[in-house]
Amino acid sequence: MKHPEEILRRPLLTEKVLMDQELHGRYAFEVDRRANKIEIRKAVEKKFNVKVKTVRTVVVKGKRKRMNVRRGMTFGRRATIKKAIVTLAEDHSIDLFDTGA
Repeated sequence: MKHPEEILRRPLLTEKVLMDQELHGRYAFEVDRRANKIEIRKAVEKKFNVKVKTVRTVVVKGKRKRMNVRRGMTFGRRATIKKAIVTLAEDHSIDLFDTGA
């Protein structure tokens, strides 16, 4: 099994995700695109020492972007990412803002 740091890239902290954390105990992470739901579940349980109820995943295709480089327009693309929405068991939570001090 891969280390949790290889699977879980970073937590996603948007207004919508923060509301889901408070109301429903759902947390969102950007994960490795090759990781499956079982690997994501094990990585979250190992890294944060919690019990995972469900894992939902979605692949977000990168947007096409225009950049004005000195002469003319240049086109590029943002990276495609995979998001995992993890629901924890009732009595578990993750403190993403823990400073560790």
